[in-house]
Amino acid sequence: MAVLFATHVLLLILSTATTLHFSASKAARLNMTCSEKERNALHSLKHGLADPSNRLSSWSDKSDCCTWPGVPCNNTGQVMEINLDTPVGSPYRELIGEISPSLLGLKYLNHLDLSSNYFVLTPIPSFLGSLESLRYLDLSLSGFMGLIPHQLGNLSNLQHLNLGYNYALQIDNLNWISRLSSLEYLDLSGSDLHKQGNWLQVLSALPSLSELHLESCQIDNLGPPKGKTNFTHLQVLALSNNNLNQQIPSWLFNLSKTLVQLDLHSNLLQGEIPQIISSLQNIKNLDLQNNQLSGPLPDSLGQLKHLEVLDLSNNTFTCPIPSPFANFFEFLKNLQVLNLGANSLTGDVPVTLGTLSNLVTLDLSSNLLEGSIKESNFVKLFTLKELRLSWTNLFLSVNSGWAPPFQLEYVLLSSFGIGPKFPEWLKRQSSVKVLTMSKAGIADLVPSWFWIWTLQIEFLDLSNNLLRGDLSNIFLNSSVINLSSNLFKGRLPSVSANVEVLNVANNSISGTISPFLCGNPNATNKLSVLDFSNNVLSGDLGHCWVHWQALVHVNLGSNNLSGEIPNSMGYLSQLESLLLDDNRFSGYIPSTLQNCSTMKFIDMGNNQLSDTIPDWMWEMQYLMVLRLRSNNFNGSIAQKMCQLSSLIVLDLGNNSLSGSIPNCLDDMKTMAGEDDFFANPSSYSYGSDFSYNHYKETLVLVPKKDELEYRDNLILVRMIDLSSNKLSGAIPSEISKLFALRFLNLSRNHLSGEIPNDMGKMKLLESLDLSLNNISGQIPQSLSDLSFLSFLNLSYHNLSGRIPTSTQLQSFDELSYTGNPELCGPPVTKNCTNKEWLRESASVGHGDGNFFGTSEFYIGMGVGFAAGFWGFCSVVFFNRTWRLAYFHYLDHLRDLIYVMIVLKVRRLLGKL
Repeated sequence: MAVLFATHVLLLILSTATTLHFSASKAARLNMTCSEKERNALHSLKHGLADPSNRLSSWSDKSDCCTWPGVPCNNTGQVMEINLDTPVGSPYRELIGEISPSLLGLKYLNHLDLSSNYFVLTPIPSFLGSLESLRYLDLSLSGFMGLIPHQLGNLSNLQHLNLGYNYALQIDNLNWISRLSSLEYLDLSGSDLHKQGNWLQVLSALPSLSELHLESCQIDNLGPPKGKTNFTHLQVLALSNNNLNQQIPSWLFNLSKTLVQLDLHSNLLQGEIPQIISSLQNIKNLDLQNNQLSGPLPDSLGQLKHLEVLDLSNNTFTCPIPSPFANFFEFLKNLQVLNLGANSLTGDVPVTLGTLSNLVTLDLSSNLLEGSIKESNFVKLFTLKELRLSWTNLFLSVNSGWAPPFQLEYVLLSSFGIGPKFPEWLKRQSSVKVLTMSKAGIADLVPSWFWIWTLQIEFLDLSNNLLRGDLSNIFLNSSVINLSSNLFKGRLPSVSANVEVLNVANNSISGTISPFLCGNPNATNKLSVLDFSNNVLSGDLGHCWVHWQALVHVNLGSNNLSGEIPNSMGYLSQLESLLLDDNRFSGYIPSTLQNCSTMKFIDMGNNQLSDTIPDWMWEMQYLMVLRLRSNNFNGSIAQKMCQLSSLIVLDLGNNSLSGSIPNCLDDMKTMAGEDDFFANPSSYSYGSDFSYNHYKETLVLVPKKDELEYRDNLILVRMIDLSSNKLSGAIPSEISKLFALRFLNLSRNHLSGEIPNDMGKMKLLESLDLSLNNISGQIPQSLSDLSFLSFLNLSYHNLSGRIPTSTQLQSFDELSYTGNPELCGPPVTKNCTNKEWLRESASVGHGDGNFFGTSEFYIGMGVGFAAGFWGFCSVVFFNRTWRLAYFHYLDHLRDLIYVMIVLKVRRLLGKL
């Protein structure tokens, strides 16, 4: 009892002492105050910075600087750290300006983080090398440029140095780094190291270095070290996005026995993975993706027993997943990520893969793998969250009642055999965020439970199957929904305000569009992509577009919509593409659409629109495609059209346009090949895998008399179609300067004059149709230089003279030239007379053609012939050597002719 009492007393004493200690510490912290000198130093730092988010607003004279955000102090009130980084997702904007030298007044500062700010075009201050107590320095992602100051080498206590991904940092030598004997972490990513051939030796002299990042440093050689390296503690080596362009050197795997992570992705590495890779006995993360590695997967990979992440994707491995490698799955028990996607692997998937009980991500997509995936392939994949088998020749063969051992979050099974029945096993997956089953061979009725199940899905793609069902009473909540190219019917589904992309194109959806647009007028809709094309929708467009101001892409083409285009579409200020083609719209184009100033695509072809083409349409500086064909537009084509410098498709065919073709066509820079459109292909599409913003426009064009659909190859199109109008005047010569143009159709107009002589300079021209006009003169010789020309129609004109001789122009049949009675020469049947030959020669040789009709020409020809003939005779008569050679040649020629005649006669007699 006494012992128990003594114990309680002892515990009470200890508790009281502990409480008093914490109270004293708390009081000390409450009473700590930074010195006036350090407060002034921080004030000077603040005044040198522009702070657009006012995050430094509390840095005032009236408060203790130890209470300021981002300024921790020690117990004695001395500033120890400055944390002013701008992390991703932060509510703050970047700080701008210069770093004040006042920081030198902070004698105890050991941690300085100014990363992810905007000190663009300024050098790293050299005075930072005088902050003797500094142990942590992070200036990454802040736009610094110029030479890295050597003074940083004075920071003998520095353990962490991150200068990665600045604007244009240069390194003239690395010797200063060797003085940082305490350095454990070094990141110089984005700096230029291609002239520093000794970087390996210099950095290996850092005895404590455990993490080294040299991504995107323009390193072009990974040669063997010239001396002994000393990376005794190195655990992370990241050399991605350099220009190594060589085989993986074997010595690299003996660089450090402690290596845990090796990142060599995106380096153009070639050849096979060396067997000596087994030396990396402690490796956990091996990233060799996005190179040009080939050959078999080495057996020694199976010896990396601690491996957690193996990424070999985007290479050129063409082997099967070999049976030796398949057995290695039994030893890679720690493997969490296996990515072999985007190679050319063949064969089937080994059953032993299903034993990886710690696997979280499995990616075998975009390979040539074939055969069935069975339940045994998944038997122990209890932790699997991400399954990627898209774009393979594999198919799923499981029982209808299969209960998977995993709960997936990402299910990517596009172009993978799932059907023909709808996969019931999905019903048991309660955590799915992304589901893609496009082109999966499913031909079935979508079960009712599925639409309720999809309320949890963020990204849903079931396109290009034979799925059936009525969407009338369906409610959709996913951010991205693609149900296109199926057999769905009924009315348009209802959607929540969360939906950003809705694509139900190429189905049999009917009814009107107004209930969809006007159903929830109070919601703040996020919808940016709306594609209802190729259905059987009818009625007008309604007047509720004001509720959908986030729309970027609208495609309602190929329906039975009618009425006028509503003025309310002018509220769509972010609109980049508006496709209303192949409907029955009438009236005029509303002037409110000029508020959509960022428009890139306008397709209103094949409707019943009338009036003139509005002037504001020629002022849309981002416009790339303007297709108004097959309407009732009248008036002339304004000169302002030439301001459309980004235009790649201009299709105004089959209207009632009159007047002349503008003579400023050479101002259209993209058509002329002056703008490098290929440098920015994203200008006609937008986005990434799981946002569906990579939506690409689809256009139906008629470049060669046949309708062709352009989507991925739209970037290559350069087209002008003004056919079937009432245009008059000559074809402007400026059209010959559109060097990037591929398709030109000016047929069925009232054009006159001649074909421009320089039209042959349009070297990329594939199709040229000038038929059914009143063009006269000769076909320019330059057209024979059009080596890519595959369609030509010059029929029904007043063209005359010989058709220029070339492989290209003679490859077309006579129909390409029919209706021109004065044309002669192949491929037409009319032969050219001497008169026509002389006319052509005059045109080619002298341009005006008058010289051949003068007596001076014939007199000159006669004098020239006489002089040449008697000159030759004189030489033969007076020069004995020439005379003997000449008569010897005549004798030889006579014998040759005699032999040929005899042989021909004998052959003829033999046949008779």
